[in-house]
Amino acid sequence: MSIQLDLEQFVFERVPDKRPLVLAGPCSAETEEQVMETAHQLKERGFKIYRAGIWKPRTRPNTFEGVGKKGLPWLKRVKEELGMYTATEVANANHVFEALKYGVDIFWLGARTTANPFAVQEIADALNGVEIPVLIKNPVNPDVELWIGAFERINQAGIKKLAAIHRGFSTYGKSFYRNDPHWQIPIELKRQIPDLPLLTDPSHICGDRDLLFEVSQKAMDLNFEGLIVETHCNPDKALSDASQQITPESLKQLLSKLVLRKANIDNAVIMQSLDDLRNQIDTFDDRLMEIIGNRMKVADKIGVYKKKNNITILQSTRWNELLNQRIQNGEKKGLSEDFIIKVFRAIHQESINHQTKVMNE
Repeated sequence: MSIQLDLEQFVFERVPDKRPLVLAGPCSAETEEQVMETAHQLKERGFKIYRAGIWKPRTRPNTFEGVGKKGLPWLKRVKEELGMYTATEVANANHVFEALKYGVDIFWLGARTTANPFAVQEIADALNGVEIPVLIKNPVNPDVELWIGAFERINQAGIKKLAAIHRGFSTYGKSFYRNDPHWQIPIELKRQIPDLPLLTDPSHICGDRDLLFEVSQKAMDLNFEGLIVETHCNPDKALSDASQQITPESLKQLLSKLVLRKANIDNAVIMQSLDDLRNQIDTFDDRLMEIIGNRMKVADKIGVYKKKNNITILQSTRWNELLNQRIQNGEKKGLSEDFIIKVFRAIHQESINHQTKVMNE
């Protein structure tokens, strides 16, 4: 995959490590006055990339779904009068064609679109022969392969200026966030496509303006390249997602508080200390693999015994007791309950796999 997004082309202000790239503007373009007032306030504070939703995919009907293409001249006016780059979401080929007519500079694909390969391919076909940066949000569910597939489809249409937007993932259970960050998913995306710039959308992750700084700082600590933040001249009056939007002045203040850490280490003493600690981690990981391997050998023996005595593989009472004990022991060692559950579910599933294999032999 060929990636050629030059952050120098779009970055709005110079900071020591050239981060963060910021896209700011309202969740939805509501009126021409609201679009222009927000843009003026952002421009006055040094921002150069203006984002606004023209078409809004909503979960339920009879809610505000954006003004549609009548809002595109407003973005054109922002571009012509203020010299800002403009960005909007496209969800089908018609959106692409209409937005291109009005000179929109950057497109992004929303989470629902990314989750639908047919929709992504339709957009890719519409973009064939067009040179424009395309940002792709993660799919609604935590599926890194589906996310990568969207990049491959758009890239195969000839789009080289690509970047990812991490906006969190839907969850059925209760969550502190509107969309659970699942940070391991964008980290894995970056591992598989190292040159792909990665932005975080704290607005959609949080759903609450009071949480934006925490998530934005976490993204910077993970060396993400930028942020896309919903910014409104009067957030409380917004027609969509009012609680997660902030004013341009609040955005400026949020960014001023961010701590931007170094990605590369040029101090030999610090590097040696880190290498020593990493070697300790490698040693512990080797021991873990050996212990888990030995644990699975015991699981194989249990499988043989169950097969011989016609006993089912899953023993729910035993599994519940084991998990509760491990949670208690793990908490005493400073490990979170969520971590313990994830680890031992994976180990338990591998044990079941081993016993199933024995049963079928």
